Formats: sequence, C-alpha cells, structure tokens
Amino acid sequence: MAKKASSEPKKAPAKSAAYKVSGDSVTREKPVCPKCGPGVFMATHKDRVSCGKCGYTEFKK
Repeated sequence: MAKKASSEPKKAPAKSAAYKVSGDSVTREKPVCPKCGPGVFMATHKDRVSCGKCGYTEFKK
C-alpha cells in the first residue's frame, strides 16, 4: 500500500535561526560550506554536516 501525501506543505526553517545577534555584531551559528562559499549553510545532523546544494558531507567523530 502506498502512503498518502500530507496535505500540509513542508515549512522551511527560519533564516533567523542561522544567525545570532549580540549588540552590534552578527555571528553565523551554522557551518558554511567550504565548496559553495559564504551564504550557503550546511545542515547539521546527528552524525554529520552536509550541504544541500552541492552534497558535500563531513562526518562527525
């Protein structure tokens, strides 16, 4: 049997969660992809971090 698709669209994570504002400075919270460069954040998983754009993956030890 096939699963029914959810009628609700997936929600993207808030962009504000990728940054931390303290005083006059802004810092990035998520790692940046070394291949794609600044502006492309990597997704943080339990055992790895990966880029959704190019597929670059670093495994955690």
